Amino acid sequence: MARRPRRFALWALGFRPFYLGASTFAALSIGLWMLQVSGVLGAAYLAGPVWHAHEMLFGFALAVIVGFLFTAGRNWTNRPTPTGAALAALFALWLAARVLVLTPFGWAAALANVAFPWAAAACLAKPFVEARNRRNYFFVGLLLAMGAASGFVHLTQLGVLAVPAWAGLQIGLDVVLFIVAVMAGRVVPMFTNNGVPGAGATRHASLEKAALGAVIALLAADLIGLQGIALVLLAAAAGAAHTARWLLWRPWRTRSAPLVWVLHLAYAWVPVHLALRALAGLEVVAASTAAHALTVGAIGGLIIGMMTRTARGHTARPLRADRFDVACYVLVLLAGLVRVAVPLALPAATWLALQASALLWSAGFGLYAVRYWPVLTRARLDGQPG
Repeated sequence: MARRPRRFALWALGFRPFYLGASTFAALSIGLWMLQVSGVLGAAYLAGPVWHAHEMLFGFALAVIVGFLFTAGRNWTNRPTPTGAALAALFALWLAARVLVLTPFGWAAALANVAFPWAAAACLAKPFVEARNRRNYFFVGLLLAMGAASGFVHLTQLGVLAVPAWAGLQIGLDVVLFIVAVMAGRVVPMFTNNGVPGAGATRHASLEKAALGAVIALLAADLIGLQGIALVLLAAAAGAAHTARWLLWRPWRTRSAPLVWVLHLAYAWVPVHLALRALAGLEVVAASTAAHALTVGAIGGLIIGMMTRTARGHTARPLRADRFDVACYVLVLLAGLVRVAVPLALPAATWLALQASALLWSAGFGLYAVRYWPVLTRARLDGQPG
C-alpha cells in the first residue's frame, strides 16, 4: 500500500491556506459574535451587525474567492499564481485584517481590508495579462470593487462619509452575487454532466446574458440608490431569469451525486434571494431575510460544496463525497433554511432561529476545517505540485 505524503504543503497553492482559514474563521465567528454581544470585545472598532456583515462578506467569502481564483487562475493561464512566501504574506494580510477590526485601530483595519483584495487583484492580473487571458480580466476588476466596497464601509465607520455602512455592504453583496452567478454558470452544468451521466444539463446563451445582466443591473441600481417599484421589478425579473437558468441544469437528476446536488441546492437560493429582495422592496419581508438567503443559503452552500470538490480534485483524491462531506453539506444548507424560513413562518421564533442557524453554520464549517486539515496541509497524493 502506497504511503501518503507527509510533506507540509499549506503554501503550495492558493486554495490551501484560504480554504482552511475561511472555514476556521466561519466556525469561530459565532464565538466572536457572542463575545461582542456580551461586551467582552467592547473596544472593537467594528461592532454589532456591521462587524458581522463585513466579516462574513469581506473576511469569509472573499478569502474563499481569492483561494479559488488563485487556483483556477493557474489552470486558466498555465502560469504561476502566488505560492510559498508570497502566498503566506497575502494570507497574513487577510488574517491581520480579521484581527484589526476587533481592535480600536480603525485606520489600520481599513487599510488592511482594502489592501488584501487589491493585492490579490494585482497577483491575479499578472498571469492573466501574461497569458492574454482576456476572458477573465473582469475578475481583477471585481476584486478591486470588493476592496472599494470594504473601504466605503470603513469610511462610514470612521466618520469620513455620512452615509449608512449598509450601502457599501450591499455593493459588496452584489459583487459576490455576480461572482457566484458567473462561476456557477461555468461549473455547475459541467459538473452535473460529468458526475451524472445522462443528466442533460444545458445552457442557453440568451438566458445566460439575461441572468448575468440582471445582476449587473441590480449592482448599478444599488450604486445610484434606486428604490421603489423599479427596484422591485428588477429584482423580480432577475429572480425569474435565475430560476429558468437553474431549471435548465436539471437539478432533479442529481440525487445520487452529493458533490453535485449540494451545488444545485445552494444555487436555488439565488432566485429565492432575488424574490425575497423584491418582497423586501414592497416591505413584505425584512431586508435581512433576503440578505441571509444569499449569504447563508447561496454563498455558504456553494462555498462548502466547492471547497470539498476542489480540495479533493487539487490534491488528487477521488471526486466522491464521503459521509463527513455530506454532513457538512446538510449542516450548512440547514443553517440557511432555518435562518430564512423560520422567521418567515414563525416571527416569534426569530431569535431562536438565529441561534440555531449560527450553531449549524459553525458545526458545518468546523467539521470541514477538522476533516480537511490533513488534506490541505499535506502534499498531493500523486506527488504533483500544487
